[in-house]
Amino acid sequence: MADFLFRADASPRMGIGHVMRCLAIAEGLADRGHRCHFACAELTEAAARRLDKEGITRHVLDGEAAFAVLVRALDPAALILDGYHLTPAFRREAASLGRPVLTFQDHADATPLHAGLIVNPPGNGADPAGRAAAPDALWICGREAILLRRELRTALALAMLPIEARPSILVSFGGTDPAGLTLPVAAALTRRLGPVKLEVVIGGGLVGAKALVGEIDALGSHISVHLDPFELGPLMRRSGLAVSAAGGTVGELAGLGVPSVIAVIAENQRLGAAAAAADGWCRAVDPDAAALAEAAATLWRDPAGRAEMAIRARGLVDGRGVERVVEALLGICTKV
Repeated sequence: MADFLFRADASPRMGIGHVMRCLAIAEGLADRGHRCHFACAELTEAAARRLDKEGITRHVLDGEAAFAVLVRALDPAALILDGYHLTPAFRREAASLGRPVLTFQDHADATPLHAGLIVNPPGNGADPAGRAAAPDALWICGREAILLRRELRTALALAMLPIEARPSILVSFGGTDPAGLTLPVAAALTRRLGPVKLEVVIGGGLVGAKALVGEIDALGSHISVHLDPFELGPLMRRSGLAVSAAGGTVGELAGLGVPSVIAVIAENQRLGAAAAAADGWCRAVDPDAAALAEAAATLWRDPAGRAEMAIRARGLVDGRGVERVVEALLGICTKV
């Protein structure tokens, strides 16, 4: 049994995606009997609850220098770093601490990464610029790097439901919905489609989440609101269509075979969203509520088309991304 130390943050501004994909790796390590620690300078209550549920130890950081102190105290087998805001100086200092480093390539340039293992999910930095950031590192890229949390892998293992057995539209814009799309999209879908069942997910890190629940409830009884659910797998699996933010959720929706309309919230999501749309299982749209609702309404009225999209999606993700990353991480640990 070994200790592993993760460095990731979550806030209303940056969302909780960095913590969630690190959580997927932590679950894989825990399943093999290892202990995981998260060092965070910022953490939403929702993200903290998820870490606590998995029995992960949390450490509050007061400045970058505190991380090195924590590393020396814990003596972890490896460090996992995740976040745009982690500076090259911090990354260089972390690499100098004598532990293997895993990080994510989120930059479409050659920003120095100072890591021996780099995970580059679809759209998270184009090669060859990406590999120039760490030419001697071990890379896990593309669909092989899609990380599904345990509950999503469980849902993936089940037989895919036919489109006619999926009567609802899933609306989910991540843990914090920085573009404020949840309410206007739900309202626009209601205007266009009438009382079609909507499953609306509100992330626990969203400012004013509880008030938003009431506003969405007021749109009609055809809407079920889910505030910070621990498990999204069952909701995704029974959805005949999703309207979602781009980002990490895209791989999850593809894995579970959910035809989708995805909103490009951040510029660094654009390439990945375009690649997903080119695979034929989703439509990529700018973050405009009316445009998203119109694209979703068009797809909803075409069940045969959605059935074909679902088949294309389900074949793209094998669900073994966590396993690959954990095996590679343990492998570089044995070389130190």
